[in-house]
Amino acid sequence: MNKNTIAAAFLLCAVMLCMMWTGTSCANIIPPTGGPRDSLPPVRFTTNKITLNFDEYVQVDNPTENVVVWPNPKVQPEITSKLRTVTIKLKDTLEPNTTYTINFGRSLKDVNEGNADSAFRYVFSTGTKLDNNKLSGKVLLAQTGQVDSTLIVVLQQNLNDTAIEKLPPRYYTRVDHKGNFSFYNLPPDTFNVFAVPNDYTKRYDDSTKLFAFLGHPVYLSDTTGKVNLYAYAEFKAEEKKTGLPSTNKNVPKKGPKKIQDSTMKVTSSLENDRQDFLTNLVLSFSDTLKSYDSARFHLTDTNYVAQPGFHLLLDSTATRLALSYPWKPNTAYILRLDSNAVADSTGRILPKNDTLRFTTMRESEYGGLRLRFQNLDTALHPVLQLLQNDAIVKSVPLTSYEYYQRFVRPGEYELRLLYDTNRNGVWDPGSYKEKKQPEIVRSVTTKEGGKITVKSNLDREFNITL
Repeated sequence: MNKNTIAAAFLLCAVMLCMMWTGTSCANIIPPTGGPRDSLPPVRFTTNKITLNFDEYVQVDNPTENVVVWPNPKVQPEITSKLRTVTIKLKDTLEPNTTYTINFGRSLKDVNEGNADSAFRYVFSTGTKLDNNKLSGKVLLAQTGQVDSTLIVVLQQNLNDTAIEKLPPRYYTRVDHKGNFSFYNLPPDTFNVFAVPNDYTKRYDDSTKLFAFLGHPVYLSDTTGKVNLYAYAEFKAEEKKTGLPSTNKNVPKKGPKKIQDSTMKVTSSLENDRQDFLTNLVLSFSDTLKSYDSARFHLTDTNYVAQPGFHLLLDSTATRLALSYPWKPNTAYILRLDSNAVADSTGRILPKNDTLRFTTMRESEYGGLRLRFQNLDTALHPVLQLLQNDAIVKSVPLTSYEYYQRFVRPGEYELRLLYDTNRNGVWDPGSYKEKKQPEIVRSVTTKEGGKITVKSNLDREFNITL
């Protein structure tokens, strides 16, 4: 069923509806983009049943989930399909002088080919005119610059700050796979604009949820421009539960004691006894550590000459110790741990002294990377992020239009820019209570597009236009 066929069916349906209701109820069918404009003047809508007739067999796929009604009724309509007919039974009392829109989205399909058209919506008014204001925009995840198509955009006519927390949405719509959203046939009124998960409440009732808010109310008119929303989760679930930030390095998380064997185990981040000379050596323990003694960690060369100047840092889980040291390329080291170098909450220590022998990588095993940025605004305090498998492997503040790193591990990297408002080097979420927007991260692509590839013993150069 192509768009022209659907458009013709919509217009035919509008004429039939007006003939059926003979002046007591009429509605405008809004055809897909490209269809002719319906010129039938609306009159007061008073019926509670709408019948749409098509020239092909159609079906409505999961209308409870996929069909959205504006304004959002207390009781959702009953929508059924049979052969060439779609029937809408209104279960809620209609408000006077109000324009209603039934958005079928991609739920309406022809039976034979399964084609769907997301532009199909049915519009009617309980007054003498149709409202025709629009609002569109985009929702991006502030921390990554990516899209979460499960989010919905909510409009609240109640401008009280707590409305999004306490009241059900009056208007809401889904975002598409690119983060875009659109509202149609809205009244000329002022709204607050939010993005929330499409869950049962459709409200912001949990600060660990993804959430976005526009910093100012929007008055809708024919000239209303597009708006951008940046979604964030103010707290992670574990932060809200413990009251501690996840980056806290000093306080271990509390939890039930593990029931396991009495031997504490330790593993390292070494790769085939090789150490990346650009990164820390990480030791992972099988149990939560209560204490560690840096004097019982011994870093030496192969002649057992002590190599001073290393530092230990315990992570927020209290199970990983990072050993930081200015490694030299292609150099052999020995790390010895005394059995009592660490202890867990029960006083358990390592079963015996442990020794790690390893060699750092050669300079030729790395590649060089040069990035040249066009239109980079350094006043926004940009921070370049290099990612692999969605994890940040390097983060560098940019103070000029060119970045060069002599030694980069070979592989594919995704590039992002963090606009670091408070200049602390990490992304910070927003706060609706404080009316503070999150810091914004945007994806960056080269002229070649996609990820960049770094190869060993080779310098790569990329030009980036923002």
